Amino acid sequence: MTYFLIAVLLVLMGLVAYSLIRGIVAFLKTTKIDLESGEAETVTEMQLLQNKAMFARIKYQALAIVVVAIILAVSR
Repeated sequence: MTYFLIAVLLVLMGLVAYSLIRGIVAFLKTTKIDLESGEAETVTEMQLLQNKAMFARIKYQALAIVVVAIILAVSR
């Protein structure tokens, strides 16, 4: 059981890193578009992608915390 939970935890950690990188890339694209246009207009599509990626990161982090709590409860 513990080995399975550790594997699930590793997958969740990978998903956290992936969604974090996606959010940062979307942020950088939005900033680049703003700088090139010379105006403070932002692209809503990139903002939505950025928000979606960061919400996914928070969700995966919460799931990882739950798995760690379960591992700690099982190991006692």
